[in-house]
Amino acid sequence: MDIKSLNWFDNLLLHFTTEIQFNLTPIMTKYFTKLILIIAGIGIFTVFNLSSAEKISDNAKSFYALSAEDINGEIISMDAYKGKKVLVVNVASRCGYTPQYEGLQTLYETYQDSLVVLGFPSNDFMWQEPGSNTEIKTFCQRTYGVTFPMFSKIHVKGRKKHPIYDWLSDGKLNGWNDDSPSWNFNKYLLDEKGNLIEYFGAEIEPLDTLITKHLLLKTPTISPPKN
Repeated sequence: MDIKSLNWFDNLLLHFTTEIQFNLTPIMTKYFTKLILIIAGIGIFTVFNLSSAEKISDNAKSFYALSAEDINGEIISMDAYKGKKVLVVNVASRCGYTPQYEGLQTLYETYQDSLVVLGFPSNDFMWQEPGSNTEIKTFCQRTYGVTFPMFSKIHVKGRKKHPIYDWLSDGKLNGWNDDSPSWNFNKYLLDEKGNLIEYFGAEIEPLDTLITKHLLLKTPTISPPKN
């Protein structure tokens, strides 16, 4: 509860107490004072609850409050990726953009100290991801050597859209963006604090400077020359 709210109740109580002292009998003063204290207490309690509700609402809007099932069936909290930039990509195995898996893997390997790539298979666009989670995992590993986190197949649009994509495509939740994926391999970039900072269409390659300009390579440790 803020100071302004407390001051408001203090002033209200002082005003009514002054009126009571000068205009009412002692018995009436006693009962009215109790009534005012009860009203003031209810007001303070209400303001406190509203403040708490706002904090809960803010937490509910956080990307880190979300979770998803990975490709092995384990529930992973997005909170696990705090402190790193996150690139969320809806992927598919039979798409013209499928070779972008290679660029995503290179991006992950190059910037893994500051970035994590999250792959979310989806069959939402022309049924281009028909396989099971096991088939998708095998395809990604054998064809492109994928080691970045892959998740179970989900919907990224429509009524069955996964909560993570609800968050990514609702400006009321993420702060500014209302664009859902328009095709496979759309990309959402979040900063180290879970704020959505960029949205890229499928045509933007993983190693495009539009993406890499946001990333930092780990500074190599240079040993001093030996004398």
